Amino acid sequence: MSTQVSFKRAAAALAVLAALGASIHFVHASQAPHAVTSAPSAAPKPVPDSISFDANAPQWSSLKVSALAAGALPVAEPVNGRLTYDENRTARVSSPIAGRVTALRAEPGDSVRRGAVLASLDAPDLATAQADWRKAQADEGRKRMAYERAQALFGGEVLARKDYESAQADLAQASAETRRAAQRLSNLNAGPRDDGDFGLRAPIDGVVAERQLNPGQEVRPDLPNPLFVVTDLRHLWLVVDVPERGAGAIAAGQDVALETDAYPGVQFPARVERVGQTLDPITHRIQVRCAVDNADLRLKPEMFARVSFLARDGAHKAVQLPNSSLFVEGRYEYVYVEVHPGTFQKRRVGIALRGHDTSYADAGLTGGERVVTEGAFLLNAEVAAHAQ
Repeated sequence: MSTQVSFKRAAAALAVLAALGASIHFVHASQAPHAVTSAPSAAPKPVPDSISFDANAPQWSSLKVSALAAGALPVAEPVNGRLTYDENRTARVSSPIAGRVTALRAEPGDSVRRGAVLASLDAPDLATAQADWRKAQADEGRKRMAYERAQALFGGEVLARKDYESAQADLAQASAETRRAAQRLSNLNAGPRDDGDFGLRAPIDGVVAERQLNPGQEVRPDLPNPLFVVTDLRHLWLVVDVPERGAGAIAAGQDVALETDAYPGVQFPARVERVGQTLDPITHRIQVRCAVDNADLRLKPEMFARVSFLARDGAHKAVQLPNSSLFVEGRYEYVYVEVHPGTFQKRRVGIALRGHDTSYADAGLTGGERVVTEGAFLLNAEVAAHAQ
């Protein structure tokens, strides 16, 4: 009896094991296709000498990326220049007569038209000139009437020729004196009815750039400095002292690019007007004058500028980049270019011209590419660390 029971228990255990094995085989078979389809795809092959950062990566705090433009290659490294008034469109106004300031009619920054009164002066010498003009007119009128009487008497053979000729000479002298007095008033830009009130007038259209005049001040013609400077600020001169070694590559009509500290990264166009014919014996530099179109009035006189003289044909193009973006490995120079958002790749470049702050690459870069301009050394070190 016990043997029969044991046999039944063993048969039941075998049946359970067989059912469990079948269920395990069913589960494995049902999950096998899913395992095949969900297997991860092969990772893309990394680009050599490149690195990528997420948008929130801490490395962004030490990087600066800028889009660089291509332009004409300068003929020499940038030199320093200075913006000044265009002297062909500038008037330095002084008083032609002694007097005292009674009123100021214009302030620095005011736009004025030609003939506008800049200041009013009480000028005793002007009153004297006006009195001389009136006296000359009266004397001329009296002598004209005397001449007309002498002419009538001479025609009637009542007056001697000698007296007639004397009256004619007196009239000529009076007319000359009247013209002299009138010319004196004209030279003073004054009229006969100002009665000693002299108006200091603007000789050209422009902007009052400087004023060295105060109410009540005494003025005279021999003052060393002008009382007003009126100029057209839409046109400026750029004066550059070019080293002797670069003078041969500059000629009138050549295009120029200038940058100022007030507008970093912005290039303003100019054109060479005059090239000096002699060198400074001390500095061995030649002075070059350029014309600058300043229609938007962003540039100001006396600003300092970094000046690049561009190639005359304009065919040789290059990308201007700051020296902080360059690093050297072996004999070659490299930069990091943002090939995709957040992905930077090392690229070899050819430098055609090197300056103190910027250089010009004529190989390896094209205009509009985004280049790491700050933090290139740190980025290169991180790329090297990842490669190890």
